[in-house]
Amino acid sequence: MYYTFLLIGLSLLVYVLHKLDDILLPLFFAALLSTLLLPLVTRLEKLRWPRVLAILMALLLLIGGIVGLFVVFGSQLMDLKAELPLIQKKLMVMFDQSQQWLHDRFGMRVMSKDEIIDSSLNSAKKSAGGFLGSTLSTTAGVLSVLTLVPIYIFCFLYYRDHMRQFMFRFVAPEKRTSVLHTMDNIQAVVQAYISGLLMVIVIVAILNGIGLLVLGVKFAIFFAIFASVLAVIPFIGILVGATIPALITLVETGSPGKAAAVIGVFVFVQFLEGNFITPMITGSKVSINPMAAIVALILGGELWGTPGMILSIPLVAVLKVVFDSSKSTEPWGFLLGDVSEGEDTPKTKLNTNPGLWGKFWHMVKRI
Repeated sequence: MYYTFLLIGLSLLVYVLHKLDDILLPLFFAALLSTLLLPLVTRLEKLRWPRVLAILMALLLLIGGIVGLFVVFGSQLMDLKAELPLIQKKLMVMFDQSQQWLHDRFGMRVMSKDEIIDSSLNSAKKSAGGFLGSTLSTTAGVLSVLTLVPIYIFCFLYYRDHMRQFMFRFVAPEKRTSVLHTMDNIQAVVQAYISGLLMVIVIVAILNGIGLLVLGVKFAIFFAIFASVLAVIPFIGILVGATIPALITLVETGSPGKAAAVIGVFVFVQFLEGNFITPMITGSKVSINPMAAIVALILGGELWGTPGMILSIPLVAVLKVVFDSSKSTEPWGFLLGDVSEGEDTPKTKLNTNPGLWGKFWHMVKRI
């Protein structure tokens, strides 16, 4: 009966989350951004800023950073849009050459340009209505989120003490100290994780940009930022983030070597990110294993679409912190965590005195 009611409760939870996405998505985005802005607001309040002015200053800095990012992206996108006709012509030439090679080598039928255009137009006509509807709904959703999120952020930060007192009313007085300690730990770890994740994205974007600028790749800044954001997605992110600029570089220059060099830049930066940057910045606080991240991305996309994919990784990190805070749910936190956080079976010590070489190897593993 217990597991039956648990499954029914989970099904109802998923149904409610899906049906109330217009209400819940702005709240979730605002909660994460409020957690990120809370240290700045607290510091300004210690400098005797009024709470309202401190929150408004933090919001202005956040909005200014987002606007600056969109300005950089917008200029790069406009340049890319202007280059698209030329890229399309070069791509058609390369497509014809590859078709001719396949025909000469394997006897495959060569498709004409008219057949390709007709098939593309037919598929575009079939999906035009759905694409237009989804575009309009997505635009309306983005506008509503952009309007509501700053309001929710202000309310979360302004009424944070009131909401904490509200939560205390559900806890017995003798347990409030431990609950307060747990809440502070969760808040600190979530702040460290989100800020560390943003720092990783910035560092990876800088490294990608340096590598692409050295190679002379067009739209290097755009592709560097685009790939750094996608790098949060394990395996899939680097695949998508490296394929698009490599393909455009191949079309622009016609050099497979330069396209391979572009892929090499992204692979090298991804190696640094996975083995050095992320473990140093966020690994000491909380880390999510790739399988849990991929499953969370798929579930988030099925539940809430693109906003759900954006929220999935931070929300899984929050869940892991919450699970780790209680002994009854700690195994679920261990399941979500990276394999470096523990081992499934303890190892027996065969020699209590490992010797000089053993001590040296132990020191290397710790480093």
